[in-house]
Amino acid sequence: MQRFDRVTGPAAPLLHPNIDTDVIIRAERLVGTPKDAMGGYAFESWRFGPDGSEDPEFVLNRPPFRGAPILLAGPNFGCGSSREAAVWALAGFGIRAVIAPSFSDIFAGNALQNGLLPVVLPEGTVRRLASQVEADPDHARISVDLAAQAVVEPDGTAHDFAIDPDRREALPLGLDDIGLTLRQAEEIAAWQEQDRRRRPWVWLGAAAT
Repeated sequence: MQRFDRVTGPAAPLLHPNIDTDVIIRAERLVGTPKDAMGGYAFESWRFGPDGSEDPEFVLNRPPFRGAPILLAGPNFGCGSSREAAVWALAGFGIRAVIAPSFSDIFAGNALQNGLLPVVLPEGTVRRLASQVEADPDHARISVDLAAQAVVEPDGTAHDFAIDPDRREALPLGLDDIGLTLRQAEEIAAWQEQDRRRRPWVWLGAAAT
């Protein structure tokens, strides 16, 4: 999993509510598309017109926000079907953090397992951030600092956000749930050995670890 500590850069304002996973990555791209190629299809139906050319009005096609590592979004981001590929597409497109008033629970969980940080801030704060970057898109930069648990505006104003302590520990190390569990491998092995001695019938036919 890609590590996350702090990201600073342009923040693309895409404040539509209820942006669902089918918009983020279309269903037909889930078959036959390698994980590392998903980024090329992120927001495909919005980025491109019927003839395959880029829509110059779409925010992520505009030069100030092309390649932006931060996305500002509306409420209920990532709703719809529970496809992890939506996170792969965003990450492959270069987005490291999404700031929104709320997220689909499944999307948020998938994001944290893949090194993409979903940050919940009040809707008024998200709109304030969007206004700042739109006022000076060529120079405005926003920082998302995981250690400080803060989003920092271009003028230095900080907005605190909450995150589960285990996720806060895991993201800078690039660890998903399995990685966190394997940090306790010695303790797990010791428990297994004790349990083999205490309840050998449970382990009949099991390979020794």
